[in-house]
Amino acid sequence: MEVFIFKDSQQVAEYAADMICNLLDFKSRAVLGLATGTTPIATYEVLINRFRAGQISFKRVTSFNLDEYIGLQSSSPHSYRSFMNKHLFDTIDIDPARTYLPECSPGQDPRSVGPDYEQRIVAAGGIDLQLLGIGGNGHIGFNEPGSSLGSRTRVKVLTQRTFEDNSRLFNEGDFQPHMAVTMGIATILDARRILLLATGEHKAAAIKDTVEGAISAMHPATVLQQHQRVRVILDEAAASQLEHLDYYQWVQLQNDSIAAKHGGSADEDPWFHN
Repeated sequence: MEVFIFKDSQQVAEYAADMICNLLDFKSRAVLGLATGTTPIATYEVLINRFRAGQISFKRVTSFNLDEYIGLQSSSPHSYRSFMNKHLFDTIDIDPARTYLPECSPGQDPRSVGPDYEQRIVAAGGIDLQLLGIGGNGHIGFNEPGSSLGSRTRVKVLTQRTFEDNSRLFNEGDFQPHMAVTMGIATILDARRILLLATGEHKAAAIKDTVEGAISAMHPATVLQQHQRVRVILDEAAASQLEHLDYYQWVQLQNDSIAAKHGGSADEDPWFHN
């Protein structure tokens, strides 16, 4: 697990976009795992700007989102399909037919969605880079505390805390789902590379536990410590509770010096090598 600390949320977004663009330079047919929520929006905005400037293309990209609510039509403004269309898909040149979410159509047994989604990911060749946010209780995707560390895509009931955290996105009188279909923890760990983004002081405690705490199903993000290629991208506020902050900053400086001496492109960065 590598920890990168930047001054503010915009620098976090720029770095995350750099990693995605470098991957697409290295592999134009990359499979991206994408996330919703407030944190990745800034990264998507940077990617859109680079697309408009002709610096990047998504024509050959396939994407899989982490999760989707149960009980919302895809056309609902609160669905994650609508979120992705609004904040990324509708503005870039990605083929909509290759943008997947674990959607449960009306009348479909939601328990059937997970196995089908897992098969789609395998058929696409697996996820090359998974983008993650983190909940205040340590959830990744909708894998709430207590989720099996070996879990696969499945139905998950949201905790009261997650439900309340997300309620700000719904208007009074709107239907707010209590359940979602989410990639499992083992599914996330199958990704070849993972970027975990966190910004703001309200994520500081969750980040401290994720980076420095013991691996536990009660804090699902801690399992990322076991992955070979995870980069945790933080602003100063999200990093503020890390006990070993000075060390992570020192490591970052040393790695930057290596990149400056030997090159910082995807070809030279071992994080991009399969």
